[in-house]
Amino acid sequence: MLNHLSSGGRTNGVRVVVAGDRGTGKSSLIAAVASESFSETVPPVLPLTVLPADFYPDNVPITVVDTSSSLEKQGKRNEELKQADVVVLTYACNEPSTFSRLSSYWLPELERLEVKVPVVVVGCKLDLHDESQQVSLERLMNQLLQQFKEIVTCIECSAVTLYQVPEVFYFAQKAVLHPIDPLFDQESQALTDRCVRALRRIFVLCDRDMDDALSDTELNEFQVRCFDAPLQPSEINGVKTVVQQNVPEGVNSNGLTFPGFLYVHSMFLRKGRPETLWAVLRNYGYDNDLKLRNDSLPVPSKNASDQSVELTNEAVEFLNGIFRLLDTDKDRALRPAEVDKLFCTAPSSPWNDAPYKDAAEKNDMGYITLNGFLSQWALMTLLDPPCSVANLIYIGYSGNTAAALRVTRRRSVDRKKQATERNVFQCYVFGSKNSGKSALLDSFLGRPFSNNYTPTTAEQFAANTIELIRGTKKVLVLREIPEGEVPKVLSNQDYLAACDVAIFVYDSSNEHSWKKSRDMLEQVARQGELTGYRVPCLLIAAKDDLTPYPRAVQDSVKATQELGIEAPIHLSMKLGDSSNVFHRIVSVAEHPHLSIPETEIGRKRKQFHRLLQNTLIFASVGTAMAVVGVAALRAYAVKKKSSG
Repeated sequence: MLNHLSSGGRTNGVRVVVAGDRGTGKSSLIAAVASESFSETVPPVLPLTVLPADFYPDNVPITVVDTSSSLEKQGKRNEELKQADVVVLTYACNEPSTFSRLSSYWLPELERLEVKVPVVVVGCKLDLHDESQQVSLERLMNQLLQQFKEIVTCIECSAVTLYQVPEVFYFAQKAVLHPIDPLFDQESQALTDRCVRALRRIFVLCDRDMDDALSDTELNEFQVRCFDAPLQPSEINGVKTVVQQNVPEGVNSNGLTFPGFLYVHSMFLRKGRPETLWAVLRNYGYDNDLKLRNDSLPVPSKNASDQSVELTNEAVEFLNGIFRLLDTDKDRALRPAEVDKLFCTAPSSPWNDAPYKDAAEKNDMGYITLNGFLSQWALMTLLDPPCSVANLIYIGYSGNTAAALRVTRRRSVDRKKQATERNVFQCYVFGSKNSGKSALLDSFLGRPFSNNYTPTTAEQFAANTIELIRGTKKVLVLREIPEGEVPKVLSNQDYLAACDVAIFVYDSSNEHSWKKSRDMLEQVARQGELTGYRVPCLLIAAKDDLTPYPRAVQDSVKATQELGIEAPIHLSMKLGDSSNVFHRIVSVAEHPHLSIPETEIGRKRKQFHRLLQNTLIFASVGTAMAVVGVAALRAYAVKKKSSG
C-alpha cells in the first residue's frame, strides 16, 4: 500500500520517449541501461524496451520508446511523443551543434505538437567530450532552463563507461511519479500556493490539541503514519534546532509551528527529494494536482438521470456550526476574508469562479449571509457532488462522508406518487433575450433592479432559501439558459431529467418575446413527452410596468389553456413585486404531477395508447368468452353422448 501511494497510484508504468538528432547516442543509451553493458553494434532504432518494476525503488515499470530522427519517420515519432509521460531529449557532448538544436528545433517542436510533459535533457557521449573546451553543463543549461520551463533535469552520461546511465531513466521516472511543478514555483523559489494549502490541512489534522503547534508526540504520530518509522528524541530536537536557526517563528514552547512545518518540507525539495514530500501528500489522499483523489471521496451514485444529490441534515448542521465559528462579529454574514479563511485548507476557493461566483445572497455590504452560505453549498452539491464532498473534507468535516450526502428519489416516481421529498429544487429559466431572466435572478438574490442590459452568454445560477408557511425551508436554484443555447441543451436527451420546474419569461410588452417564449415552452413540452422527463411549467409575464403587447394577454391565456397549465404570472422586477413568484415556483415543484404541459401530439399519442389498451382489453374478454363457449359445448356433447 505504501509503494502504491508513493508512486501516486500509478500501476501501468511510465512511458519514456527518447528523441534527438541523429548520432547523439539515443539507441546506445537505451541498450546500455537495459543490458547494463555497452555494445558496439546497436540497431538504428530499438524496439520497445521495458525496464521491470524492481529496476528502481518506486516499483513501477518503465517502457522506453526509441525514435528515428529521419524526416521519413517524423509522423511516427510525433505520434510516440504525443503518448509520452516524459520525454528524454539527447545531444552529443562532443558536438555543440546538437545542443543548439535543442532550443532551435526539438523543444519548439514539442510545443508545436502540444506535448505537455516533463522533459529530461541528456548529454550523451561524455567520454568523447573535449575537456579543453571548458564549457560547464550549468552554464550551457541556464539559458535553456529559463526559456523552457518543461525541462526538469539536465544530466550528462556515457553509454561506454555506463556513467550516470541508470540515473537518466531514474530522473525521467521521478519526473512523472514525483513532479516538482505542483509543489515548487521556480520563479518565486517558494512552495506553490496549492502545496501550502495542502500542508496547512495536514498540519491542522496533526494538531490534535489545536494549540497551533505540533508537539513531539504529534510529530511522531505524523512520522509513523507517513513513513512507518518513529523519530528518536534526538532527531526531533535536531529538526527543531535546524528550523529555529532558519525560521525563528517556526518553533515555540509548544512545538513545531506551521511556518516551521513548511520549512521542513521545502527543505526536502531543495535537497532534491520531492518523493519525500509526495509521500506525505499522498498519504493524506492527494493526487498530482494536489486535490483529494477520487477514490478517497465516497460520493453516493445516482442510478438514474432524474435523481439528484443533496446534503443530509447532519452535513447542514455541520455547516451551520462552521458558519457560527467563522462569524466572529455575530452579524450573521461572512466577509470575503472569512470565506477565504474557510477554504484556506482547500486547493482554492470553489466559489471564486463560475458557476458559484455571485450565485448566492449577500447583504448590502457584499458579505454572504447564512441563507446564502447554505444555499451555495446546496448548489455545489447539486451540480458537483464530488466537489462538495471534497470541500467538506477540506474544511474539517470528520464524520462519515458517505452520510453527508443523500440521493433523492427519481422525479418520475415523484410524479406518480404526486409528492416529493426533495429539499432542493432546480428551476430552468428559459426566455428570449432581454425578456427579464437575469433581472429575475437578481431579484431572487435581493439585488436592486438595474436598467443596464448585458446579454447572457452562458448559463447563470442563483440559489436561495425559501421559507414556507409551515416553517420548513427549501433551497430553490434558478438556472438561466441563454436563448442561443436552447437548441444545444435540448439536443441532450437527459437535459430535462434534472429539472423540477421550467419557467418561461417573456417581456409582456414585446410581441417577439412572447412568441419566442411560447415556442420554447412547446419545445420543452415536446421534449418531455419524447424522453419521459415531463416537467411542470410556468409562464412569467415580466416587465408588467410597461404597456402590454395588445394580444399578449389573450394569446397567453389561450396557450396555457391549450397546454393545460396555469395562466401566466405577471410581475415587474422594476417595481419589486417578484417575491411571491418564488414561493409559487416551489409550490409547483412540490406538486410534480401538476402544471405539466400537454401538446396536441402528446394528446393524440395518449388517445392512441388508451384506444390500444381498450382494444387489448376487449380482445382479452373476447378470447376468454370464446374459451368458455368451447368448454361449454364440449361439456354438452359429453352429456348428450352419455344419456344416449
